[in-house]
Amino acid sequence: MGQLSFFSADARPPRLADLAGPLCGPGQAVSVGRGTAARVSAVVPETWRADALLAACAERGVAAEVATSEEGSPLVRTAFHADLVPLAAGWLRGAVKAVPAGFEVDGTVLRLWAVVAGRAVPGGYLMGLDAHAPDTHRPLAEVLARAGLPATLVGARGGGPGLRVSGRRRLARLAEFVGGPPSGCGTGEWPVI
Repeated sequence: MGQLSFFSADARPPRLADLAGPLCGPGQAVSVGRGTAARVSAVVPETWRADALLAACAERGVAAEVATSEEGSPLVRTAFHADLVPLAAGWLRGAVKAVPAGFEVDGTVLRLWAVVAGRAVPGGYLMGLDAHAPDTHRPLAEVLARAGLPATLVGARGGGPGLRVSGRRRLARLAEFVGGPPSGCGTGEWPVI
C-alpha cells in the first residue's frame, strides 16, 4: 500500500492541481470553448469555507469570486482560465464527473477537500462526496486507502454521502496531513489530533 508523498499541506508550494481537492467533494469542473478554458466551483455550507477556498485560489494565481447559490449558500467559482483545462479534462468524461485514472492525494489536496466538505461526525471525520456523482465514491475510497487512510463509505442516512475516517491513528494521520484549521473554522469542523 502506498503512502502520501507529502506529509502535510505545507510540504510543497501551491499548484493548480491542488484544486482537485474541491472536486473530490461536491465541487464541479466545467470546460468551455471546445476545451480552451475551464472553471472550478463549489457550493459550501459556511462562509469560513468560502473564504479559505478563495484564499487557496489566490495562492495559486487563480482569480475567483464568492457568489450565492440558488439555495442561499456561499458559492466559490474561479474565472474561466486556460490553465484549468487539464484539471477539468481529468475530472470529466464528457459532461460526467469522474475520478482521473491514477489520481492520488497529498496533504494539500486533502486539506482543500476538507475545507469544502469535511466535518466531524460521531466516530470519526467525514470527507463529503458529491451526491450527484455516485460513480466517484468508490474510486475516492480507494484513493484514500492507498494514501493510508482507509475510510468507510457512508450514505445519506449516515449523514453522507461521504467517506468516514475513524480510529485514533487514522484521525491523527489525517490531522497531520491537512494541517491546522483555517481561520474562522468552527469547533468540530476540522480534524484534530
